[in-house]
Amino acid sequence: MEENKNENIEKTDSVETVEIAPADFKYIIAKKLGMTQIYTDSGELKGVTVLEAGPCGVVYTRTKERDGYNAVCIGYQEKKKNINKPLEGIFKKNNVKPYEHLKEFRFEKVDGIKPGQLVVVENRFKDGDWVDVQGHTIGKGFAGAMKRHGFRGQPASHGASDRERAPGSLSSRRSLGRVMPGQRMAGRLGNEMATVQKIRILKTIPEKNILMVFGSVPGKNGSIVYVKNTVKVVREPKQLTSVKSQTKKNAAKAAPKKK
Repeated sequence: MEENKNENIEKTDSVETVEIAPADFKYIIAKKLGMTQIYTDSGELKGVTVLEAGPCGVVYTRTKERDGYNAVCIGYQEKKKNINKPLEGIFKKNNVKPYEHLKEFRFEKVDGIKPGQLVVVENRFKDGDWVDVQGHTIGKGFAGAMKRHGFRGQPASHGASDRERAPGSLSSRRSLGRVMPGQRMAGRLGNEMATVQKIRILKTIPEKNILMVFGSVPGKNGSIVYVKNTVKVVREPKQLTSVKSQTKKNAAKAAPKKK
């Protein structure tokens, strides 16, 4: 067999290691490590998902004038073999090391972002930030209509014991004589791209590139997920100036006495 043809990729030390301005670019690729529990400052026990986020490197940028849209492509985990020719050309052109996972994020402010810059957790995400986490759900293979769509099944009475888990009729008097697209039937369950929106980062460990987000995220342990600033509206909690009961007491004291 031929030896790996991708060993001729030159590694250079001239690539920049400057970090992107953290206040603007809140995107990163992470690996799901698993779930655990932590105590908050108020003493509450919370279930969290541990993510190893970055460090990632900028591979290339897209501009509206050249490509029709603005975006930044970042890579995660170094790739050492089996690099195809198109990707090999991209890495050589931008003078960056090969990455295993690539992801483009739409970003309007691409000025000043260059290939080779780093994207890290430190000063980019902090405790209390709201993010969206996207990843592939766990694949569960071929599943029936009851497991896949939550059908209740059919009654087992009157000799219909072989129809208990059947999906039932697909619609009576179908004029077209075929099953319409979108009909809920048996099929592949899971292994779909899903996004959990507006979940909170409870704890960050910048020196270890760790994010701990509240709740679960798509995918199994070891899978790749994409973390970005949430697109949902985040409302700041109302600051109460005083307790309601204390306000009533103060009002009673201020009221003039009747003579």
